Amino acid sequence: MVLSVLIGLAAGLAAGLLKFTVFSIEEWLFRLSETYDLLYIFLVTPIFGIFLTVLFLKYIIRDNVAHDVPRILYVISKLDASMRNHKLFSSLVGGSLTAGFGGSIGLESPIISTGASMGSFTGKFLRLGYKHKTLLIGCGAAGAMASIFTTPIAAVIFSFEVLLLDLSAASLIPLLLASVTGAVTTKMLASEQILVNFKVTEEFVLNDIPFFIILGVVAGFVSVYFHYMHFTIIRWFSKIKDAWIRLLVGGSLLGVMIYLFPPLFSEGYEHIRDIVSGNSDKLLNNSFFEGSDLIWTLIIFTVFLILFKVIATTFTTEAGGVGGIFAPAAVMGGFTGFALSSGLNNLFSGTGLHESNFTLVGMASVLGGVLLAPLTAIFLVAEMSNGYELIVPLMLSTSIAYLIAKTFNKHSIFTQSLKLQGEQYQYRDQAVIKQLNIKSLIEKDVLSISINSTLGDLVKMIKKSKRNIFVVIDSRKTFIGLISLDGVRNDMFDRLKYKTPISNYLYSPLDDEKVSVSHGVQEVVNKFNRTGNYNMIVLDGKKYVGLVSRVNLLKAYRESVIEGIGEY
Repeated sequence: MVLSVLIGLAAGLAAGLLKFTVFSIEEWLFRLSETYDLLYIFLVTPIFGIFLTVLFLKYIIRDNVAHDVPRILYVISKLDASMRNHKLFSSLVGGSLTAGFGGSIGLESPIISTGASMGSFTGKFLRLGYKHKTLLIGCGAAGAMASIFTTPIAAVIFSFEVLLLDLSAASLIPLLLASVTGAVTTKMLASEQILVNFKVTEEFVLNDIPFFIILGVVAGFVSVYFHYMHFTIIRWFSKIKDAWIRLLVGGSLLGVMIYLFPPLFSEGYEHIRDIVSGNSDKLLNNSFFEGSDLIWTLIIFTVFLILFKVIATTFTTEAGGVGGIFAPAAVMGGFTGFALSSGLNNLFSGTGLHESNFTLVGMASVLGGVLLAPLTAIFLVAEMSNGYELIVPLMLSTSIAYLIAKTFNKHSIFTQSLKLQGEQYQYRDQAVIKQLNIKSLIEKDVLSISINSTLGDLVKMIKKSKRNIFVVIDSRKTFIGLISLDGVRNDMFDRLKYKTPISNYLYSPLDDEKVSVSHGVQEVVNKFNRTGNYNMIVLDGKKYVGLVSRVNLLKAYRESVIEGIGEY
């Protein structure tokens, strides 16, 4: 609990630093635009920010490891919950450079990666076990997410729903402490202008439910579009092997898109704030359509923002930038809710839909569909909007969007990224398996017999044994093979054969029927699955150590699951 508070505090400080740095760079750029044409600055600065990011990662960090949520899932699932130490700061620097200069990404992934690294580093430094390191990673991620949004409840739900940490009282309390600490820290240090929050100004009207159902359907297909376009562009860029060409192509295309549609610059939450506060016309600022009084110009412009936001985001990350898809998905959802409600209001004068409410509900709906994490999206927007006035439409629209997205996409955008890399994320089983140690599973009650022995010697040993197999070793305890009771059953009662060498009954196990004492339990499980055997020989080099039985392994697995439900 003490560690969770400290990690939450550190995550809050990191989040405040990240937001302040990005805000300062953006403010400097916009002051610069007072002297130079802002539109042309939009062409140059995004590629410059990505260029600085690539230089930093390539020549200072000298590591091209991803700085996003899928990497955290991979670390939990495959790497014993140990993240690289440079993630404590590299994600912050990369995210600041990318977003500060206009990269169309979210800051959530860099700060969540930083928070998770803090948890992992703490666990490694204190030499904690896998289970506790995983919990501290969750505390860091939750504290970071709560810091960036000041949404502690949504951050805890994120840890369970997206990171798939086990839901138990023992894990819930540290996560809550880290989340609250992170949120309070950022709230104390950062100005309201930097924080991501909105205010609901209109009440939920029961008669709007049919329109929120329509919004859920539309948002569901926008989520599917986001998923499809994101991975389509990734496949395109995978054909470009040279990092500098990827930078040039992706950065140039991004600059052109931001030049044509300035709201694609950076995260985009300020544009959602403008819509919610009744200043939706600000979306056209600095664009070729600035000053237009035609409402349909604004609506059509917003539709193009919906279509191009995911493209701009993927161009940013594939060109070498550091950032996530939280903000792009949420902002796309906000634009979707606004465009739909504004379009219906202008098509049918009697609808009277509250565009700010539809904007906020649209954020949750698309985000829930993209992440396939509806609870995280619902509570995120509910907390960001400082209340639960919209909880009913949030639940309704987000559930519909989730069901539609799930119909088309089996995996979330995070786990799909791992799948493309050839990795299958199965945290719950592997988390339990990683807690097991092969040395604690070894059974040593199987009697061993020298290769120089006879059947008569073996019969004497059978009288003492409780097992139906016997290990054959040489004078140096080197493993030779096995003898099963079934293999000698026909001869064991024939005294005339008692001088027969036991080598006549020897069985030499295949490689898949033996494991090393240094192997992980996952390797034992894999070999049990491949062979169908009930026992596995354990060796230390060539020397016999003992055996692991399928029954004992399952028993240990079950006890570990029960323990995980209890206390850490």
